[in-house]
Amino acid sequence: MNARFEGDAEQQLMYLAQATGLGVSEVLRTSVQHYYDQLRAQRGGLSHFAAFVGQGRSGRSDVAGRYKDRLAEAWADKHQGQAPAVHEPAAPWPAPRAPKGRA
Repeated sequence: MNARFEGDAEQQLMYLAQATGLGVSEVLRTSVQHYYDQLRAQRGGLSHFAAFVGQGRSGRSDVAGRYKDRLAEAWADKHQGQAPAVHEPAAPWPAPRAPKGRA
């Protein structure tokens, strides 16, 4: 791919290459990646994911209305009706000590 930079754009490109120690091609690749990432972030996060939502065909007509029930059923099947384990937070290590001379 060829690109022509003149005037300010050429000066800016040369400045970036010199300031970063990168070659002109690497500066351009990095700049395109940065611009791409910025534009994707502005377009609404998961909006690109929306194209896939609802595209599957499970054969079930009640998925939207019963998803919580189905999730509970799947959880029960997976854990054979056992309640999920609850983990208490661990005490800080090492345990804080009281200042000397105080009880």
